[in-house]
Amino acid sequence: MTTELVVAAETWEADGVIALVLRHPEGADLPPWTAGAHLDLHLPSGRVRQYSLCGHPGNRTEYRIAVLREADGRGGSAEIHDLPLVGRRVTIRGPRNQFELVPSPRYLFIAGGIGVTPILSMISVLSGDVDWRLHYGGRSRKSMAFVDEIEAIGGPRVQIVPEDERGLLDVGSIVASADPSTVIYCCGPQGLIAAVEEARDRLRPELPLRIERFAASSMAVERRRRQEADEVSFVVELRRSRTTLDVPPGRSVLDAIRDVLPGVPSSCEEGYCGSCEVAVVDGVPDHRDEILTEDERRSGRTMFPCVSRALSDRLVLDL
Repeated sequence: MTTELVVAAETWEADGVIALVLRHPEGADLPPWTAGAHLDLHLPSGRVRQYSLCGHPGNRTEYRIAVLREADGRGGSAEIHDLPLVGRRVTIRGPRNQFELVPSPRYLFIAGGIGVTPILSMISVLSGDVDWRLHYGGRSRKSMAFVDEIEAIGGPRVQIVPEDERGLLDVGSIVASADPSTVIYCCGPQGLIAAVEEARDRLRPELPLRIERFAASSMAVERRRRQEADEVSFVVELRRSRTTLDVPPGRSVLDAIRDVLPGVPSSCEEGYCGSCEVAVVDGVPDHRDEILTEDERRSGRTMFPCVSRALSDRLVLDL
């Protein structure tokens, strides 16, 4: 579902980080969302980028997102920073949530840089009797967004770790000291995510770990490269479009779909953002994304056609 909103405000939250507040142009309530959700922002250039919502889900009057200017990015963050957007109408898709806050008596949040945004919405909804801790690292305090807001919410539950003052987050010690009933949430740069994955697997493999990525992991890229050698052709039926497509080796399902549905949503095309998610009506997907849980993979109800393929001869999609 797409919605047209207006950029109502823009604020600087840290060096290189701005926050945008989006509201309905007629003051209507916005679609509901849950902590950890993100939306797709359609930029004036036609680019589509994903940003986590970092307000409180109970506030239906506005959405807040934060954007880090990435010097080596693909141009979306620079466009947002450089254009005068306040007062301008923009289109969004969503919100949707692949980083859901699951019920647990205890949470361990580990955030790096702008990866704190979805976690901010999570700690804002946790009641006082829930045990949680947040370890938030960044290059320097002035580059870390929402520090005052986070400390006001969490007080002693929050550890702010600027690298120039305290060094890198001690991921091993943080993970090793977690209570057995803890669920770990991590969002941030790939180096931090890899360190948390390694520490969990080595030290506390029994602890659930939920991750949101900004880029495909090197392991996933290498795994898909190896899988390419064994790819075979299969058929995709687009049920609502009453169209059947052949998908040969070396071509993505998403590219085939674009032949008949050029406006189908997509963004990262590397299996980590979730923009192209589609429901599976029949057939067995070959999941190659980094989003779905093992239970979700086994259910076969949804897939990401930018990277995933088919284990059956035919896939029927709800498109």
